[in-house]
Amino acid sequence: MADLHGMRISTMAHAVRRTLGLGMVGLMGLAGQQALAQQAPVTAAATADSETQVAKPVQRVEITGSAIKRIESEPALPVQVITRAEIEKVGVTTASEILARLSSNVGGLTDGASINVGGDQRGFNSANLRGIGTSSTLVLLNGRRMANFASPGDDTGVDLNNIPASAIQRVEVLLDGASALYGTDAIGGVINFITRKDFKGIELSTYGNKTQEGGAGKRTATITAGFGDLDTNGFNIFTVADIQATSALFTSQRKFVGDLRVPERLPHLLSGFTSPANIRLTGAQRDYLNSQGFSINGQPITRTTINPSVPNCAPPANLYLPSGTGGSEACTYDYMGDTELFPKSNKLNSLTRGVFQITPSTQLYAEVALSRSRTSYVGSSARVRAYVDYSVIPALAGYNMLSPEASADDDVLGEVELRVRLNEAGRRTSELTSESQRYVVGLTGSANGWDYDMGFNHSVNTIKDRDTHGYVLYNEVRQGIIDGLINPFGPSSPAGVALLDSIQVNDEVRRAKGTMDSIDFKVSHSVGTLAGGDAGLAIGGEWRRERNTFTPSALLMSDNINDDFAPEGGGATANSRKVKAIFGELLLPFSKQWEAQVSARYDHYQVVGGAASPKVGLTYTPTKTMLFRASAGRGFRAPSMNELYRPTVYSATATLPDPVYCATVNNDYAECAFNWDTRRYSNANLKPEKSKQASIGMVIQPSRNASMTLDYWRIKRTDLISEIGDDIILNNPAKYGNLVIRDEDNEIDYIELRKENRGAQIASGLDLVLDYSGVKTFAGRFGGRLSGTYVLDSKIQNAKGDPFVSNLGRFVTDGVVQRWRHTISMDWDNGPLSATLSNTFSSGYHDQNSAINLDDGSVVAPNKVTSYSLWDLTGAWQINKNFKLRAGMQNMFNRTPPFSNQAYYFLSGYDPTYTDPRGRRFFASANYAFK
Repeated sequence: MADLHGMRISTMAHAVRRTLGLGMVGLMGLAGQQALAQQAPVTAAATADSETQVAKPVQRVEITGSAIKRIESEPALPVQVITRAEIEKVGVTTASEILARLSSNVGGLTDGASINVGGDQRGFNSANLRGIGTSSTLVLLNGRRMANFASPGDDTGVDLNNIPASAIQRVEVLLDGASALYGTDAIGGVINFITRKDFKGIELSTYGNKTQEGGAGKRTATITAGFGDLDTNGFNIFTVADIQATSALFTSQRKFVGDLRVPERLPHLLSGFTSPANIRLTGAQRDYLNSQGFSINGQPITRTTINPSVPNCAPPANLYLPSGTGGSEACTYDYMGDTELFPKSNKLNSLTRGVFQITPSTQLYAEVALSRSRTSYVGSSARVRAYVDYSVIPALAGYNMLSPEASADDDVLGEVELRVRLNEAGRRTSELTSESQRYVVGLTGSANGWDYDMGFNHSVNTIKDRDTHGYVLYNEVRQGIIDGLINPFGPSSPAGVALLDSIQVNDEVRRAKGTMDSIDFKVSHSVGTLAGGDAGLAIGGEWRRERNTFTPSALLMSDNINDDFAPEGGGATANSRKVKAIFGELLLPFSKQWEAQVSARYDHYQVVGGAASPKVGLTYTPTKTMLFRASAGRGFRAPSMNELYRPTVYSATATLPDPVYCATVNNDYAECAFNWDTRRYSNANLKPEKSKQASIGMVIQPSRNASMTLDYWRIKRTDLISEIGDDIILNNPAKYGNLVIRDEDNEIDYIELRKENRGAQIASGLDLVLDYSGVKTFAGRFGGRLSGTYVLDSKIQNAKGDPFVSNLGRFVTDGVVQRWRHTISMDWDNGPLSATLSNTFSSGYHDQNSAINLDDGSVVAPNKVTSYSLWDLTGAWQINKNFKLRAGMQNMFNRTPPFSNQAYYFLSGYDPTYTDPRGRRFFASANYAFK
């Protein structure tokens, strides 16, 4: 009976492993599939060879979500696995691209979404399981932490650029909050990137990707080398090195940008800083000029923003757009006709790992992971707000703007504001470098029935942010305009161009460094036998120190870089804290059908305090083709050091109207719509977030080739650490007016975005995986898989007592959670040939629709963003056992990003967080192994 039960569980384990993976790659399973494959029973023929032969002990494996090694058992927590072969199959080369195809990963930070002049945390690529925030997804490398992205900002997490993607053997994704085992920042789940553990020989790989319309091409090269065999030599050392280069993509290279019709659909999101410059008058100056017969385009002026060049406005970037931000008597700048969609980047990664067999049951291991990602961001040309004497403006020089009638509203007698775009200074360009170092030394093995693993981890992330071109010294450029050297209305003199060249900034304006040192251990042992098998106990602990430093340059702090001004009260900061944790886990197989997993963790954060995080899971296996599981637990997330101590960050909103000011100027957007300044504040008094998580699911295998997994999950967070969105603040002046700081003219000076423990967040949904594989026909082997996430609820309460605001199928503040996302793949192989057709899909949603016109209730026509579906086709030829070629087409139907009126991201007309502006592209790769 025991043998039959073992066979039944093995069959079930095989079924579950095949159903627990991502749809992009199709296989789901538990860690250590190769190890489990070694569990075939010893045959009679084998035992006949020697009566004294002893079967090799069955290797036990550890699964993400449990600290206890096991032989044949399925955990109560859903774990998805992406294998190396499956990653190569779809032609992706970075950790960020891998996770972009994961249906449960919603709204993570990407290169495309970080396009923003002066934006916060540019260059950061992150994961965001369940769409509840980057800071609530824990990313591990070989089961251990890495230093978080060091640049201070709203999000805390590991920069996926620092993951050595070429060294990945598999990715295990735990889709249930696991703070009971891994720590407080695992509320949304855990992503564990597992690298190769040993390798012998030399392997060379190259990859090239070209877009159909040009731009954003990619080239990669990888070398892997290793020597030594643990069984025969007692050691193995291998190294992987990878280099990637991606070219930039600009709006001028994509036809779909024009098809979005941004000037027509979203005129309020464009800019009033133009070349030739717009002139901003006071009401008295306007009335005086009218009395003197001054006109624009042959008509008396009625607005306070004018431009004498109307209606010409120097197209194509500068438009005469009466409905635009410039208004009917001035010009409007369309930055979507003159900006970058995808940045140029160069990425270097390497991983070296050595394993030494000290004794038959003990291994010493060491890892060194090094990476550098350098990304170049190119925005529109600099914008300058210059206050000059009216006499330097040719169109006004003939008038007496010093007269009492004209100067009645002047703060400075005769002064006029210019809003100018400095095309002659070039596009604003900055270079963001993210460097990572990670050193791990550990000891693992078993003794007297105890399995153990202990290690030391030193991890560093350094961010260097350099302004390289297009940023100029503000005082000098303003003086150049006053002196007449720089012409804000046309080409400057050679002396003016020379001045602009001489005041270009090339300075490392910000440097941030994050360091994490940790010591961890875990041990596990059988603690008895229950009806279903051996009960297991694991205990472990961790001590770590986190340190962050932020150093602005002297030039930045001088507050003299145009478009990159120093925050008031800013300066260098240095903060550190210590974290202690202990955890325990029990595995209780009550019977052949019932098994429980009980775990708990206590974390203590210096200054913040501590809390316990318990969790319980249960599995029920009534038949060999069916498994049910459930889990429930509590957790907490301590505020990050960025949230506690970061310096004030100055940024700006998208172009949004101020309802208060709009009511005084007849909703004239030339007057009352602007990119309002914001100040983002940390809060040293933040408390931890609290959470409750639960899941329930099943796995069924109706036939040998078909299986299905369905899991329901729910997460609730309270004392949520968040800011109120700038759009919500502006749309609710009665409630949040205290966060809008106004000047003496009642115009917005800046908007305060403060981190507070606010309200709550609820998210719930279903994960579905369908797998049909291994079907043999005369034409080859076929298989198909679907992995999808259907979100039932996603909503945030901005403050205690407030109603919940849903972002499910609706863009709110900074993003949307689509109701349904899936990946489908269909595989075929026949001998040395194979092919995969895959589809990624995101459902449509209601757009932001939040820029308000007080007359009719909306500025933009209400919009529903259409669904987004991409198809990829790849094929491979295994020429011989050493040489393999692969080629494919990504986005084969050239699907362009659907139109969106969102006003949060710098790029307008579409949502860059989940769409891809690169269009149809072709790739080819070659791999040769010397073994």
